[in-house]
Amino acid sequence: MLYYIVRRLLLMIPTLLGIMIINFVIIHFAPGGPVEQMISQIKRGNLSVTERITGDTSDLGNQNSKLQSADFKSDINQKYRGAQGLDPDLIKRIEKIYGFDKPPVERFFNMMGRYLTFNFDKGLFSDKSVIDLILEKLPVSVSLGLWTTILVYLVSIPLGIRKAVKLGTPFDGWSSTIIIVLHAIPGFLLGIFLLVVFAGGSFVKWFPLQGLTSENFSRMPWYQQILDYLWHMVLPIVAMTLGGFASLTFLTKNSFLEEIRKQYVVTARAKGLAEKKILYGHVFRNAMLIVIAGFPAAFLSILFTGSLLIEVTFSIEGIGYLGYIATIKRDYPIMFGSLYFFSLLGLLMRLVNDLMYAIIDPRIDFETREV
Repeated sequence: MLYYIVRRLLLMIPTLLGIMIINFVIIHFAPGGPVEQMISQIKRGNLSVTERITGDTSDLGNQNSKLQSADFKSDINQKYRGAQGLDPDLIKRIEKIYGFDKPPVERFFNMMGRYLTFNFDKGLFSDKSVIDLILEKLPVSVSLGLWTTILVYLVSIPLGIRKAVKLGTPFDGWSSTIIIVLHAIPGFLLGIFLLVVFAGGSFVKWFPLQGLTSENFSRMPWYQQILDYLWHMVLPIVAMTLGGFASLTFLTKNSFLEEIRKQYVVTARAKGLAEKKILYGHVFRNAMLIVIAGFPAAFLSILFTGSLLIEVTFSIEGIGYLGYIATIKRDYPIMFGSLYFFSLLGLLMRLVNDLMYAIIDPRIDFETREV
């Protein structure tokens, strides 16, 4: 097992490097980067644009000192020439401020050199470092993902067992239809539907429209804070949960069907054991091995793929919302820092998932298989 773990850890290096290279190339060659956005802001108007860039730059984070310098303001006032565009020297200064004065290859290897030691930059539009922003937003996304995963397991396992027992009956047929339909509807569409119906869109206003807490949350007693938090979590979690039953339900069903057909079940029935004792005393324990072992992967999948659009839909400031804002603003340090962090976390969690299988079921031997 140690050899397998070392081999997987070594394989993560080229995998992570490939992920970063592909995304670096795509993002840097896409139009609308921070330099282009700054130039566009300067060209957007005459005096009003100049005042915006030279006066209020509070949203530019760690670039403030450079952008608010007297020389830079003077250059903008003097070198912005209306229809003639910007002076090339000023464009070069803007590129230097954002670090785009170096070749892309050099920028990439400098970035990866820092990331290897977890030395993340500050965001272009934030005074906080990328790792601080991730740690600040991570609990929000983890809470959404954890509650959703728990609810999916609590519903999918009993439902999958029931479908296995009732195989071929009308219950099995119509329940499969409902599950597949819900799985086919994107989570953000369910979220919009829930907002329209239950958050004051067109019908009732039983739940809040956005956010994770109320404005006066800090002044509430602790028990009201818990209730307020749960009140805000209802619609996002429902939107994420309704479409998440399919995979786990059918996995549970197929796992039970495979165990039910084995010889030890036939023997138990021949001895006259009750069906419930066979199902929950013998089959359940063996069938749940693969389901329980897949919990880390299921949680990671819900956390990274399910929460993004839900957080944007409900304006919940988690990791998904942070990535969305960073993409809109082309905040490259946040985009690449979070991509590196979560790609590494995802690769490690896949290894943990494999080890869970080996721990729960000793018959699984990773030493004899190819990675």
